[in-house]
Amino acid sequence: MTNNAPGALMAAEIGEQPSVLASLLSSADAVSEVASAVRERAPRFVMLAARGTSDHAALYAKYLIETRLGLPAGLASPSSMTLYGSRPDLRDVLFLGVSQSGASPDLVDSLTVAGECGATTVAVTNNPSSDLASAAEFSVDVRAGVENAVAATKTYTAELLALYLLLGGSAADASALPDAAAATLEGGVETAAARYRFAERLVTTGRGFGYPTAREAALKLMETSYLSALAFSTADLLHGPFAMIDSGVPVIAVATPDAGGSAVAPVVSRLRESGADVLVVGEDLPVVRTGVPAELSPVLDILPLQRLARQIALDRGENPDRPRGLSKVTHTR
Repeated sequence: MTNNAPGALMAAEIGEQPSVLASLLSSADAVSEVASAVRERAPRFVMLAARGTSDHAALYAKYLIETRLGLPAGLASPSSMTLYGSRPDLRDVLFLGVSQSGASPDLVDSLTVAGECGATTVAVTNNPSSDLASAAEFSVDVRAGVENAVAATKTYTAELLALYLLLGGSAADASALPDAAAATLEGGVETAAARYRFAERLVTTGRGFGYPTAREAALKLMETSYLSALAFSTADLLHGPFAMIDSGVPVIAVATPDAGGSAVAPVVSRLRESGADVLVVGEDLPVVRTGVPAELSPVLDILPLQRLARQIALDRGENPDRPRGLSKVTHTR
């Protein structure tokens, strides 16, 4: 029997993530085949096109590409091709389209144009039969299964892992990830959620590999709880936005176990000295990272934040499974 209680779908899909990650790792050879084919092309630059939650997965990929592969990478503006008719020279460029549904027309069209302009095109999607996958030269199936809640959860973390495998990471190095995810999901978020039940504004922040998590957390809070959440790189936070933070504007900071987290720490101290209410992911919201490479921390760090967004929505009397005005697939041109 289907559970129609508010938040039941989102809770179930959050809970599926350890098994989804394990399933993707078991099929890592398929991703490795695409990675090998791409390496043979020896791209000199990487462009990434995505929307919404997948845009944050693409931002994660940008950090991987620049730090692991030593290649320059940038987030594409699909409208430059679809609205303005740009036809750039994309020879020796790898063009990655990242989309859960693979159905957004502007992503399909921009990836198609990229191929026509000489790029090697790869689709990373949860729908291997989608228009995006069909338009790409190569396709990676993130194998998350059907996702029914409007707010993406398991498709996001599956995209992150798929991108890690595509961009040089090994399944062996990620083998501890499913167990770490399961352990992280055992932590409670109810006390933390109570802090934000009546909040009107909130800031999320992170640096390096923590920044995509901060952005995805802000989106989850906006779409499920209708909370006005702004995401900033911790470096950008100091360039102006810091002035708007006071005791009435809480901050959620993502502290990764690497150089990015080290850069976040002094800013957190400064925020607390100013009287701000600061919650740190990895400390106040525990994250189990045993045996998991720091580059995969974003897969784990978002888990308690997904649960937090769901709980805040429920505490506010909302249904996070069906946010107002939103549908599962958004068609942009």
